[in-house]
Amino acid sequence: MNLSHNYRMHRRNFIQQLSAGLLLGTSSSQALAANLGKANGLPRVIIVGAGFGGLTVAKYLRQFSQNKIEVLLIDPSPSFVSSPMSNLIFSDQFNLQQITFSRHAMVKKYGIRYIQNSVSRIDPEQQNIFLSSGERFNYDRLVVSPGISYLFDDYSGIQDKKNGTGIVHAMQAGPQTLQLKKSLEAMTNGGVFAITIPVAPYRCPPSPYERACQVGLYFKKHQPKSKILILDANPDVTSKSLLFKKVWANHFPQMIEYRNNHTLMDVDPQDGRLIFEVQDDITADVLNVIPPMRAGDIAHTSGLTNINRRWCGIDFLTCESTAISKIHVLGDATQGADLMPKSAQIAYGQGKACAHTLTEILLSQTLKHQPHYDNLCYSFMTESTAAHIKTDHRYDESRKTMSVIQGSQELSSAPTTEDFKQGVKWAKDIWQDILT
Repeated sequence: MNLSHNYRMHRRNFIQQLSAGLLLGTSSSQALAANLGKANGLPRVIIVGAGFGGLTVAKYLRQFSQNKIEVLLIDPSPSFVSSPMSNLIFSDQFNLQQITFSRHAMVKKYGIRYIQNSVSRIDPEQQNIFLSSGERFNYDRLVVSPGISYLFDDYSGIQDKKNGTGIVHAMQAGPQTLQLKKSLEAMTNGGVFAITIPVAPYRCPPSPYERACQVGLYFKKHQPKSKILILDANPDVTSKSLLFKKVWANHFPQMIEYRNNHTLMDVDPQDGRLIFEVQDDITADVLNVIPPMRAGDIAHTSGLTNINRRWCGIDFLTCESTAISKIHVLGDATQGADLMPKSAQIAYGQGKACAHTLTEILLSQTLKHQPHYDNLCYSFMTESTAAHIKTDHRYDESRKTMSVIQGSQELSSAPTTEDFKQGVKWAKDIWQDILT
């Protein structure tokens, strides 16, 4: 698949800016330490995490407030890599460069200070954050959009649990995506690729099943005797179940095998062995182990994971944490409402809603905005067809949560070429929106 000429130029300019080191706010530690106060007396919002949620709230805070709120955006990565569309790398329909972007154009355009660093600690009493390099910044409001972290602790067979040595989940697009792709390419024709799926909730429910389809496309072209095992801890496919099963039966017969209720207990990367709670061990040539997840580390260590010590409870009207005041949490780290998955579209919608409410809170001390956003998710199933699911969510004052608007649910009746085109367009549009 080829992107349009304009889009390729847009992406190339981003990458050139990135390689030139033109990231705003990457000044010396002395300069950073000197700026503990707020510029021009403006209220300051610090945003931790520059993914879909963080980028959205940063841009729209500046826009909605007419630049009357100072915004600091902090993330350790030099570039934004989109997990949506990354599964298409396995079928050679996309490559990593096409989903990798600089944040420079957006932060420069909106006057956002971008600091490439990690946040080591949050002090909610003094309303300070501390960077791993030692700098300290004060905030009026803090937005935490840290994504997720992976729980390797249950897998005793992994010696280095912190880094998950031997485990390739590839649920965060980037180096692991390429590592998994290289492992597939090194397989002999007739080998076995095994993907394990944890009990929901986890990031992007249909992603593992979409990945099986994209790996299947690669195998059909290069390794037609190879097999894919989907070993799911859930009782059924967690999203678009009938659609995926029909595609597997019709397009990948004898290649993709789905097994439910397979709870992974341990893994031996050396032998390529998966150990399950009830079923016999399974050995495969390539392991794609997706571990259980929780909110990102900074949310967890700061005491924001007040739901099962995994997810962050929020006030859905403001996205403010129900554990710590003046801290707002977005995206995959939050405990969702009805039919609200951990998706890029939800993080984007929450980011916009949070920007509205923070503008009202900090500038007018009134709260009129009623959150309303949708979830839209495309899954790419063959080389030319995809399917989508959609729900609209609106804040319900009586229930104090986001409720699904009656009649708003959509689910494709079958994968279509039109959904494929719309899925690619959705990705281009959201990238364009949050990065320019």
